[in-house]
Amino acid sequence: MDPDSSAVRQAWADLKAHDLVGAEAMAELGSWPVAQWFNGTSTAQQTTDAMAALQRKAAVARQVPVTVAYNVPGRDCSQYSAGGAANSAEYAAWIDALARGIGDRTTVVVLEPDGLALSPAFCGGTAAQQQDRLAEIGAAVDRLTRQRGALVYLDGGHSGWQSVGTQARLLIDGGVDRARGFFLNVSNYMTDASLIRYGTQVAKCVWYVEHTPGAVADSCANQYWPAADADTWYAAHVPADAVLTHFVIDSSRNGQGPWTPPDGKYTGDPQTWCNPPGRGLGTRPTADTGVAQLDAYLWVKVPGESDGSCTRGTAGPTDPEYGIVDPAAGGWWPEQALTLVRNATPRLGFNIRH
Repeated sequence: MDPDSSAVRQAWADLKAHDLVGAEAMAELGSWPVAQWFNGTSTAQQTTDAMAALQRKAAVARQVPVTVAYNVPGRDCSQYSAGGAANSAEYAAWIDALARGIGDRTTVVVLEPDGLALSPAFCGGTAAQQQDRLAEIGAAVDRLTRQRGALVYLDGGHSGWQSVGTQARLLIDGGVDRARGFFLNVSNYMTDASLIRYGTQVAKCVWYVEHTPGAVADSCANQYWPAADADTWYAAHVPADAVLTHFVIDSSRNGQGPWTPPDGKYTGDPQTWCNPPGRGLGTRPTADTGVAQLDAYLWVKVPGESDGSCTRGTAGPTDPEYGIVDPAAGGWWPEQALTLVRNATPRLGFNIRH
């Protein structure tokens, strides 16, 4: 249990307020491991020191730290989580500082959520900006993997977003062949089953493109094909003994699956990805997945942190689902944290291995 986590601090606050039910729920939440995000808000030396401090803490606990590198120039297409390094050179220096802090310890690095699936090509950017993004990601992979313990995963989006072929091509161009694999569903809500199927298809498409002369990624069967047709296509194009790219899943908030707003409730974008109501915690963090290509379920997005101030196509500024202005992206939201615990699937409970 991290005594500095938002969930543990909330548990103490609830206890002082004599809210024993809330305190227990937050203590349960705080007992489970979540990723630590590094977002470029400090100097290079502070970044190295912060990573080194995490390594020391993990060594004492005999745990493998899960980290998120989130500082690529133009991140989040300048939306709710806008920011990032000013340019490629500044980003490379930051990645170097992060890598130096990792040292030789085994460390999972979730490299740039939305960095590929929401790269400039998909939000009005130029061809040059897209090439810069791919080069930035590829160079980051190369620098991080110089640390012998770094397990680097690239952005694979999720099963309700880019088609399999599009995502496979992005991963190849971003250097997935030099990384451990890719990650799925960070800060989203897709079900484990849909993500496993999607991730397996993406991995098979990557293999097909890399091992078949003249292959085009868009030819790959995708998640929108009828399941039987897609399975038949992959059986014909990817051998059963093919060595496939591995992936991990963020299951921090997908216990209830994605949110579908009532018919006709919104005429504009309902922002189903943005603080959807009634969601719950998903599969607990574990490397025991039972799926060959799935390395782990992780809690990457910190449960209880807001996705941003959602207006769902209305004039705002309040979120019509809650009747308030949502906390800014990354802000702690106690009510949302409690909802996630109450709707957890399976029921939460304490992590007895922490």
